Amino acid sequence: MSLLSGLRGGSDVGFDSYGTFVPEHTPDPGPFLSDASVLTGADHAAFHRLTMDLFDERGVYDMTFGYNLARLNLDHRHPDAGFRYAREPDDSSVLRAEFTPTTEFCPQSDTLTVGAFRAWNGLTDRHEYDVVRVRVDPMHHQSTRINDKLQRLETQFRQTGELQTDDEDGASDDSVPF
Repeated sequence: MSLLSGLRGGSDVGFDSYGTFVPEHTPDPGPFLSDASVLTGADHAAFHRLTMDLFDERGVYDMTFGYNLARLNLDHRHPDAGFRYAREPDDSSVLRAEFTPTTEFCPQSDTLTVGAFRAWNGLTDRHEYDVVRVRVDPMHHQSTRINDKLQRLETQFRQTGELQTDDEDGASDDSVPF
């Protein structure tokens, strides 16, 4: 349970366990995953458990709900929001992750997807993938801008093996924990 959920009167009621895959409580795979091998069942649950640990370590939290972003997949109040994963069709060392926010105007989508990208790719020694490609579902009103940014981060990471710390405008933000 999140530290903040206790302050807000929350509990684990209304959440699935990290060890389960409940299709009706996860978003449908979007276009970024359409030609890839979508993880389901135990494969989805295993990667999502790891995601919870990595997001916890790197501080990828949804401040609206006051919990680790991986918990969104388990929240019964938002069955169409969260992450879906798929293996790259021609390269099983690459995983795709598509984030569907709770609303098309979610103000945290940029920060959350960049944080997820940095958490997964900053800790590649903790999973079987060389790179985790991240995109936001096109239902978000700024998906094109966010996905362009994520693609630039991915390209740099593939070329250098380093996570970019500079913003689009070149200004560094050393305060970002992930």
